[in-house]
Amino acid sequence: MSLWEYANPVKFIRTTDKVLPWVWALTGICLVTGLVWGFFFTPDDFRQGSTVKIIYIHVPSALMAINAWLMMLVASLIWIVRRHHVSALAARAAAPVGAVMTMIALATGAFWGQPMWGTWWAWDPRLTSFLILFLFYLGYMALWEAIENDDTAADLTSILCLVGSVFAVLSRYAVNFWNQGLHQGATLSLDKEENISDVFWFPLLVCIAGFVLLFIALVFLRTQTEIRARRTRALLAREGQA
Repeated sequence: MSLWEYANPVKFIRTTDKVLPWVWALTGICLVTGLVWGFFFTPDDFRQGSTVKIIYIHVPSALMAINAWLMMLVASLIWIVRRHHVSALAARAAAPVGAVMTMIALATGAFWGQPMWGTWWAWDPRLTSFLILFLFYLGYMALWEAIENDDTAADLTSILCLVGSVFAVLSRYAVNFWNQGLHQGATLSLDKEENISDVFWFPLLVCIAGFVLLFIALVFLRTQTEIRARRTRALLAREGQA
């Protein structure tokens, strides 16, 4: 079985209809378990106090904000190379989800930064690149809405996605590029010495799994909606020509 078979809109909808209930169930389990565990069964940090518990929302949302754009990049490249409509529509479907994740990351970062840095906002390299990434999300969605022809919109938004990927990468690695920023280094790392304490680390991993599954579920659902909307527009256009 080839992965490209799912570029068929009918097969995509049928498959995701079967998968979605399981994804939603796992999403609920992971989010409820991770957030309850993190907020109610972990201690306060000796420096940050209870403020540290924002990590269970901030880190997963920031992670998904970046990876949502990278998923859009992959889908856009598939559209450019193979002209599969499902990939273009999946990129379009992911954009609002990624934008909301970015907005959550910015908001929770402000609430976390105020008691730690004494300010709600600082022109830190990572914060600035995240803000620019959010603006790219808005621009990407606006461009889709501004162009009537779906194929032309897919072409132009794919180019915009390629450009915006620079800021997605900067959002992830800005701390490494500019050491003078206020933002801390990576909370999770393949280097065990750089990870946070296990008492925070394990519930955080569960929360991240929940956010990943939530993103997958929402993108599947929204892609189905985009496919059906495209079909409806095509049918209306045919009726108008008849």
